[in-house]
Amino acid sequence: MKQENQMIAVCGLDCNGCGIFQATNDPQRAQKIVDWFKKERNEEVKIEDIRCLNCRGDRTKHWSPDCWILQCCVDKKGLEFCYECEDFPCDKLSQWAKTSKGYEEALNRLKEMKKK
Repeated sequence: MKQENQMIAVCGLDCNGCGIFQATNDPQRAQKIVDWFKKERNEEVKIEDIRCLNCRGDRTKHWSPDCWILQCCVDKKGLEFCYECEDFPCDKLSQWAKTSKGYEEALNRLKEMKKK
């Protein structure tokens, strides 16, 4: 994997911009996320669960180890990024990208990575 791609998730999200990734080494940020879950979703989340070491890191420390994109791309197909798939961009990934601006940016990032 190229150095510049190390902090790009399998789906194209930029890990450096992710609050959960940042909270891994920032207890104050982690506490803010815990507080948000309590206030906005009435969910109890442990501060030690607010951590992620990237898609390629230890899955026991991944925020969403059951991510469908991670399972499809890495586990099932053995790829580093979705853009390496012969079906890229698949319908499911395209629909995912329509659900938020960040996901749309992630898909566009993957499309740019594919061009290189």
